[in-house]
Formats: sequence, C-alpha cells, structure tokens
Amino acid sequence: MTVAAGRPRLLLPGLVPRETGLETYWVRPGGVTAVRLSAGDRLTVIDRAGRQSAELSVFGSAGHGGAALGVRVDAPANAIRSLAAGGTGEGRAAILTALASYGLDPGEAKAIRLFGDSSPQGARETFVAQEATGVLVAAPARPMSVLDEVANPPSDLLVEVLRASPRGNERPELPEPLAEPVADLRIDAATALAYQVKAGQYIQVIDVAGRQCSDFLAFHAHRLDEGVERGLDSTTTRYFMGRAYPRPGLFGKFYDQDAQPLVEIVRDTVGRHDTFGLACNPKYYEDLGYPGHVNCTENFNEQLKGYGVAARKGWPALNLFYNTAFDEENLLVFDESWSRPGDYVLMRAMTDLVCASSACPDDIDPSNAWVPTDIHVRVYDAKRKFSMAIARRVTPESEMKLTKQTAFHPRTSELTRQFTEYRGYWLPTSFHNHGIQDEYWACRERAAVMDLSPLRKFEVLGPDAEALLQACVTRNIRKLSHGQVVYSAMCNETGGMIDDCTVFRLGDTNFRFVGGDPYDGVWLREQAARLGLDRVWVKDSTDQLHNIAVQGPASRDILREIIWMPPTQPGFTDLTWFRFGIGRIGGHDGIPLVVSRTGYTGELGYELWVHPRDAGVLWDAVWEAGRPHGMLPLGLDALDVLRIESGLVFAGYDFSDQTDPYEAGIGFTVPLKTKEDDFVGREALVSRKAHPQRTLVGLELAGNEPAGHGDCVHVGRSQVGVITSATRSPILRKNIALCRIAVQHAGYGTEVEVGKLDGHRKRIPAQVVRFPFYDPEKLRPRS
Repeated sequence: MTVAAGRPRLLLPGLVPRETGLETYWVRPGGVTAVRLSAGDRLTVIDRAGRQSAELSVFGSAGHGGAALGVRVDAPANAIRSLAAGGTGEGRAAILTALASYGLDPGEAKAIRLFGDSSPQGARETFVAQEATGVLVAAPARPMSVLDEVANPPSDLLVEVLRASPRGNERPELPEPLAEPVADLRIDAATALAYQVKAGQYIQVIDVAGRQCSDFLAFHAHRLDEGVERGLDSTTTRYFMGRAYPRPGLFGKFYDQDAQPLVEIVRDTVGRHDTFGLACNPKYYEDLGYPGHVNCTENFNEQLKGYGVAARKGWPALNLFYNTAFDEENLLVFDESWSRPGDYVLMRAMTDLVCASSACPDDIDPSNAWVPTDIHVRVYDAKRKFSMAIARRVTPESEMKLTKQTAFHPRTSELTRQFTEYRGYWLPTSFHNHGIQDEYWACRERAAVMDLSPLRKFEVLGPDAEALLQACVTRNIRKLSHGQVVYSAMCNETGGMIDDCTVFRLGDTNFRFVGGDPYDGVWLREQAARLGLDRVWVKDSTDQLHNIAVQGPASRDILREIIWMPPTQPGFTDLTWFRFGIGRIGGHDGIPLVVSRTGYTGELGYELWVHPRDAGVLWDAVWEAGRPHGMLPLGLDALDVLRIESGLVFAGYDFSDQTDPYEAGIGFTVPLKTKEDDFVGREALVSRKAHPQRTLVGLELAGNEPAGHGDCVHVGRSQVGVITSATRSPILRKNIALCRIAVQHAGYGTEVEVGKLDGHRKRIPAQVVRFPFYDPEKLRPRS
C-alpha cells in the first residue's frame, strides 16, 4: 500500500507538536500565564472562542515597556494588578515570581490590549521577540449574569510559542510542582529507586516524556521493622474496590494482603493502568529471545534489599500508565501507554511506607512506545491538601481539566459522602439516611431536589446564531419563540447522534444550548467555520451557570413561595411545559435566576439556573421551602430509575454516534416534513427512516431478576437486540428495560428472552411493551 505524498504515516494528536519548537500554553478565564522568550521567538495569542479580551505585558531589559516585542505598551494591566493585589485567580504565584525577577512593582504593570467584544473565534495576534524577555498573558474576566442582555461568558486563550532555536534533545521540562516538595527524585530510564514516605504524605509519579510506564511498590514500613513483609496486593485490592484498579473517589484505596489500606489514589490524569501483570522480569525477556535484558524486577530487588525485602522472580505491582486490557477471548493484551508528557498519578500514604518506583526498560514491545524514558517522583508534605480529581480532555489537543466540585457541593456534602465523578464534576449518588428508594418515592409522591450543574451550557450569540443552530440540530429552531425551550438531537453526517440537548431562545440572536458533552461546543464551532458563519459566537457558560432541578408533584407549590417574576415575564405559575422565565428569589431585589419548566424525571418539575456565587442562597431557599412538603435530596442512582421508567434516554447507554434518533427512541425530534432547511445528517436520516433496521422498545421481564446494560436479547438462538438501560421499577413493581431491537421483533407483545451468562445458559423471558413505562402520555409533567 502506498501513502499519499505529503500525508503523515501516523497521527499523534496532543502528543507530538505540530512542528519542531512549537510550545502551547493555556490562559484560563481570569488567569495569567507567564512565558519567557529568547530573541527571534514567535509568540501568538489566540482567542479560541471569540469575544475574549487579552492583556499582554512585556518585561525586557529596559523595564516593562513593549520594545522587546516591538509594540507600545501603555494601558494599565488590570488583570495583573488585581491578582497581584490579593486576588485568588490562577497564575498569581507566576505573576509575582515573574515581576520580582525583573524588580518591578505589580501595581505599576502595563499591558497592550488585544481582541474584544467583536473578535471572531480563532482571532490571533503574533509578535516576534527582539531580545530576551518575559511575557505575561492575561484573560480578564467578569462574572456572567443571567440578567445580561447579551451574555458573554469569559473564555480561555491559547498561547503558542515557536522557538527560533528549538531545545533539541534536552530533557523535557517537568510540570510545576503541585506544592513545595519534600523530596524531588528523578528515576532515569531503565532504572528503579526505593524511597521512604511518611503517613499522610503525597506521592506524585510523573511521566516526564509521555508513554512511559512505571511500576510502583509500597510496603508497610512498621511491619518491615517487625520482619514481616506486607505490600500492595492487587487481588485484595480488586476484590474490595470492585474495579480493575483503584481510581480517585470512593473506590480509590490500595490494600496489602492483610486488607490494610496502604495508599489512596488522589489524582489521576491518565485513567488507564494495570494491576494484572507482573513488573517486567528476566523470564519475560528470555522467553522472547533477549536473555540478560535489564528489567524492573531485578532493579527492584537491588533497591529493596537494604530494607529487608526478599528478592522475587517477578513483582506484582501497581503498573502505572500501562495500557492493558482483556480481549474478547479473555487474553491479556497491551499497547502503547495513554500517558502524555507531564501526566501523573498522585497518591496519599495511609501509613509509613517503603516505596519503589521504576522507569520500565521494556524496549521490545509497545508498552513504552519502544523508547524507555525517565520517570520523576515528588513527595509532598502531609499538611498539604489536594483536591480529589480525574483529568479529562475534550479533544486530544485540549488542555487537561481536573474534576471539580459544583457550586452546590458545600450543601450536598453536608448530606452525604457518596460522590462519583460525572463528566468532570463530583455528584452525589445517594444521600445518607435516605437512599435510592426513599429518594425515588419523594420525587414520585412529593418533591426532590438534585444538582445537575455538570450539564454543559453554551451561549450561541450573534446574527448567525439561529442559522448555526438550524443547521446543527434536528428541531426547527426558526419556530422557537422567545422564552421557549425545545428538546432536540444533534447528529453527524451519517445520522449518528453526537448528543441530545435542549435549546433556549433568549432573544432574536441569543440562544442557550444545553447538552451533556463538553465536545458539543467544539462541534458547533467547527460547523460555524465549515458553513462560513462568521457572525456567531459559541461561548462555554458551564462555569457561569450552575443548576438544580426541583421535581415532583409538589414542586410548583414549593417554588411559588420563593420565586418572584417581573411583569415583563410570565408569572411563575403561568409557565407551561418547556417554557422559561427570568426572575429572582424572594422579591425584586433577590438573586437573579432562570427558571425553566423542564426536567429528567417524568414528573412536574422545574430547573433553576444561577451564577455559582449564588448557589448557596438558592439551595437554602429551596431547601427551607421544601421542608414542609417532605422534599428530599435526589442522587444519581435514584434519578436513573426515574428516567428509565419515563423512557428518557442517556448518552453512552441508549444512544451514541453509532445510533440515530429513531434507534434511540427519540424520532419525534426529527421533523423531516415540517423542517425544510437542511441540517447536518438530514440526508442520512431520510434514508434511515425509510429503511429502519433497529428501534428502541420497552421490555417487561418475568420474575425478579433484573437485566443489565449490554445484555443480549434473543428470539430463539439468534440475538435480535441489546439492553441499553434497565431497572427495577418501584411503582410498577416490575423489572423493566429499554432495548434496541431489530424492527422485525419490535411489535407490542413480542416474546423475547434476555440472555445472561453467555447469553444461552440462562434466559429471562420478556415481552415488548409500550414505553414510556410510566405516564406514557406525559400528563404529569404537563400538569
């Protein structure tokens, strides 16, 4: 096979720079990023989403003028002055360090201002350094109010530096320490190192160059002093955690053979590791024809002998950054690591430990991408506090974002410690002293309140806003009135669903897109560029609007006492299904909020949207108003039961980019007859509707044994469908499931069997029934 001229043989997005000497830096809203330049270096500042101002401060040998970049710098650097004066924004330490190195007063910092309220997405400014200099790039930010006539949430900036003289083969730069380390240890490629850690201290294992694996061992130090060897035990850990390997959160501890916790996983920026294989050992290499190959096991034996740890032929370890999996034949397979330069795992010692880390020397297979490199270990003091987090990236090139708490977390954390990571945020799964059943019945019979802040919100603004949404979602946006919300699908060119969403129309040129996936904003911007719509901005407002839902038969009575609506808006009790208004809590001078008559439970309900700074006030007002009505908090586990009963689909379970809206059971969102305008995926959906292969149906199962996501569904020997979601319905007293099934077997009353075990050795009889299972006419949310 030949490769087209000029086409690369391999794409490694996010790992290898697009060109030699290119470095990228991110400036978050309200933050500042410091960069040092040499003569000839090219600096480019990019307004990725548009309408985001930037302040560029230059510090050369002649002071804080702009001569080093050939520009005139004479405006006050407001963002720098504010942060240096005591603000808490990101980059404050970098500001003070950079300014101090030049002997400059931050209160006198000046800047050149770039971009503004009309800058298009992708706008860029480029400068060439005339001499060695320091540059601070700031992204000024102010909170977005729900009352803003034209909302413009702050967004990040991208800074690219193209070095005139690339560093060549120098060691990759380490990321900045998370705090002041008490130990800073470099583990050279193909070596290992033993070290001691005190109880409560934090261990950060860093992949310096990317795609390098590191085996980690830890032993109970006090037991070693007693002559007893107790170290990390993968089998014990997998059993207690119920996972292939621990991850931050409730199931994040690693145990020894006596079931005593040794370390807790605090942060993980990779998300793919191994606890099944041994650290590489002599036999592995000998069996492949490489006798005498350096290996982690012998490196560990040499490092640990001084601690009284007996040598082994192969060490079971926490194999950090290893990319292993079991294939369909249950074979353990591995490939190149997912880790990137600077990725890390942060652990907390649960007791005094003797630890050992390796920089694996394996160069005969893909595990280290065939080129072993260094590992770096930092140890931090027990007095430091680090947030529990998993890292996510929207695209391979995007910046890493750690799991955050929502603005309602201070309230919900008083009611439960059971949180799970959900799309970049920590959300409660259930609440202490209540639980799934109690929370479920509160919603069905009275009222419940839940935190839904991880929903991704995007402000779609400008003269081309309507045209963009009309081209990207399946519903007819041109028919959407001010104050109206519509539920829609958003599809790719093949008709596969990217996401489901709701679209709010705030004005002629102002819309709010609410979906579940942070990629939605990327897709919308890409389509705007493809269609040549240069007068539209898609701005992420997720961190400017956090929201709770109040759902249940008593929700209207609860909220009518606390929500005030101005005369220019519908009265609160006048809001009909899929309408919204902008009001305040308590009265005309209360905190502003958006209230929409929407929900995800199949009950009468509302969603309340406020700026995060007002979240505590909103929660307290709702909580007090709901107390006389028996309102309870609602976690994700009970919400899942409610939404399945109501036939409401969930991304990754009931739909994906491999299923169209008809196969996902939401074909009603595709009005092909009444929406004449073209939209992405229309042609494919016309064909799919005319020639359907699968559809979503409801199943009622016999007996009390439940189905599970992914279970096969059979008619005789042949598999005809798959379970997408399933639950035990408390109100129907039946096991129910959503099933994607061949259209030939989708008729009501069709008898099928849900396969368990291998799909044939155990079957649960089931019948195709109408869904939604609960309130199929949706009379309750309309009430």
